[in-house]
Amino acid sequence: MLTKRIIPCLDIKNGRTVKGVNFVDLRDAGDPVELAAIYAQNGADELVFLDISATEEKRKTLAELVMRVAEKVNIPFTVGGGISSVEDVELLLNSGADKVSINSSAVKNPLLINELAAKFGSQCIVVAIDAKQIDGEWIVHLVGGKVPTNIKLFDWAKEVEQRGAGEILFTSMDHDGTKNGFANEALAKLGTLVNIPIIASGGAGNMQHFVETFIDGKADAALAASVFHFKEIDIMDLKKELKNNNIAIRI
Repeated sequence: MLTKRIIPCLDIKNGRTVKGVNFVDLRDAGDPVELAAIYAQNGADELVFLDISATEEKRKTLAELVMRVAEKVNIPFTVGGGISSVEDVELLLNSGADKVSINSSAVKNPLLINELAAKFGSQCIVVAIDAKQIDGEWIVHLVGGKVPTNIKLFDWAKEVEQRGAGEILFTSMDHDGTKNGFANEALAKLGTLVNIPIIASGGAGNMQHFVETFIDGKADAALAASVFHFKEIDIMDLKKELKNNNIAIRI
């Protein structure tokens, strides 16, 4: 059985780690290089680094910061934010990233997924999907959750898999930062529709929420930010709790 993964997420704005609620009201959470090093030492399975305002501000991900983070960690490291070309991905992988995460650019140009998967391999390509419920339907949003589309979450998830994505990072905007638990019903449905790993994101508030997303949501990995940044949950304590619930996890 594949082990489940715990992934701290470093949301970066102006070179600092930030965290908000429902994608707004951001507050400072520390230096990303220091946090990355701490997480790598404290048992995180992977890291995700998202330059959250890169697309909105129409600039590229901070490659120099990626390099500094990569020097400090010995675990897989995914970078996203403002990535829209083969050249962008090349730069980030050369700067030390193991995988890249694309979101808005994939929706605007779905062929980009095919191109990146063909050039770098599916294992490098994560498609991040931010969605919220509108009139009972999960609808994909772009530009850090600010722009709604007419695309439905489950249709888009199937398409990105067919185009070569190696993994899906699904963030429920309705759950983000609320600490009320992950969107397990939507996650479980995603798991029945695609055969690639799904990372759950949005809503972690306590250890039980992680247990539930692995058991009820059938997630392959769980991503969280504030509960780790503000030391509300210790990663090794969390992993012991998961093990106690018979969830396969690397300790």
